[in-house]
Amino acid sequence: MLSIIGRVVFPRVVLLVVGVAALSTQSMATAGVLNPPASQAQLGINLSGPVDWNTEVPFADVFHLSRPWISQREGARWGEGPKLELDEHGWVKKLERGCWAETLMCTIHDGGHYPAGEYTVLYEGEGKIEFRNVVSVTSSAPGRIVIDVNPAQSNGPIYLKVVKTNPRNYIRNIKVIMPGLLDTYQSNPWRPGFLNRWRGITCFRFMDWMQTNGSTVETWRGRPTPASATFMQKGIPLELMIDLCNRQKADAWFCVPHRASDEYVRRFAQMVKSKLEPGLKVYVEYSNEVWNARFPQHDYAEKRAADLGLGPPERPWEGAGMYYARRSVEIFRIWEDVFGEREGLVRVLAWQAGNTWWMNNIVLTHEDAYKHADALAIAPYMGMIVHREGDGLTAREVSGWTVDQVLDYLERHALPHSIEAIEASKKVADNFGLALIAYEGGQHMVGVSGAQENDALTALFQAANKAPRIGKIYAEYYDAWTEAGGGLFCYFTSISRWSKWGSWGIMQYYDDAPLESPKFMATMKWGRRCAKRKL
Repeated sequence: MLSIIGRVVFPRVVLLVVGVAALSTQSMATAGVLNPPASQAQLGINLSGPVDWNTEVPFADVFHLSRPWISQREGARWGEGPKLELDEHGWVKKLERGCWAETLMCTIHDGGHYPAGEYTVLYEGEGKIEFRNVVSVTSSAPGRIVIDVNPAQSNGPIYLKVVKTNPRNYIRNIKVIMPGLLDTYQSNPWRPGFLNRWRGITCFRFMDWMQTNGSTVETWRGRPTPASATFMQKGIPLELMIDLCNRQKADAWFCVPHRASDEYVRRFAQMVKSKLEPGLKVYVEYSNEVWNARFPQHDYAEKRAADLGLGPPERPWEGAGMYYARRSVEIFRIWEDVFGEREGLVRVLAWQAGNTWWMNNIVLTHEDAYKHADALAIAPYMGMIVHREGDGLTAREVSGWTVDQVLDYLERHALPHSIEAIEASKKVADNFGLALIAYEGGQHMVGVSGAQENDALTALFQAANKAPRIGKIYAEYYDAWTEAGGGLFCYFTSISRWSKWGSWGIMQYYDDAPLESPKFMATMKWGRRCAKRKL
């Protein structure tokens, strides 16, 4: 975010990326447009995380983003069933009498935003599956059930219940295939509209897809795999992230979990080397925003620094920065060893935009970390952070503004501040011989410290995010990035629903009309111009 002081923490933001119109993927690949050098301004995107309320609907099999199993007992309150016995992939091995396991998916029912039609439910094993919030069960046979779904009619998510299962051959490998994709989901696991929207994008940053913030993954054995019952707990498997990049001819940006062992890092790098198509770049970053005291990875870095004697004990956050630099270099060296060369490998050190003291004194210089990196990454948000009370912007004041007043502030205060941070960061990057890239970016209008409970403020910010004028501000923002010499810019975030926590999505739903989203259109136009510049 845009904080300049060491431990100031702001909420998250969203990003967007857009297909580059007027150039086919094949023609862009031939011209070298999709994978420019780090110094060439290009558009990347952070993809929204794997949760049951994901509004992007990326997979043909919607069960991939189902909620972890909820244990239910007859006569008990919701979720108060006994602890479920699960196998290594998360499938329910047995049920107690009077109990069942339940999950839900497509929790984006407001306004009927997931596809209607016949979903095919496939599974292995013996037992009984039931449903809620479906129009009807069209057909049912062992291992295959067809359900008729109409979100506008049911006004709720799809509920799936395992009410009986044979412990010797328990129900597993459940798939819920969207209408029209039964014949193709095995060879192509993606919803076609998802692929089409991001065709031509330069890079996918997989921070949220890897559930990076607070990740519990430590070992290679403990990673998510394509056999995982749901991707909501540990993130989307590496195999699928690689498949997406290969299909889209897009570079990959991976965020290594903060607890990951060296063996995990090595095995991860080996799979990328063996499966990612030659010519695609790999951006490697240690975790995400380790500077941010809101995230568990910051606390972890402070503890590891204390254990290793890094930094002054009275300022543990400085030790966290030192540990971040050290661990980043350790990870980079493993990747270098696996790849055998650094061509195509972009080693990323990331920090707060404009926070040059940290960059100059710790992040880049501790143990000469900059000598082992290729890029300095920042998040130059246009920030409008409103508190409930205090000396700065308050919810009581701002909630009475007009949309134009909000956008005046964004253009006259937030944008210049962001440009200053970009220019200051670029000078540091130049001094250390690094490319300047953006791991996130976009607007950052949000209420914090209680202000998020002000409904009028939330409605105002959402109206500002829909206003045509914000497209003009975005155009100025991107032009400033280009003029400063910035390289890859990964917008945050792709498709996600707006709330009191922020209007981060470039659009809110997968079926929103692009022409009605000024943020989306401005970002697309800039991405197209960047691609043409490279021709």
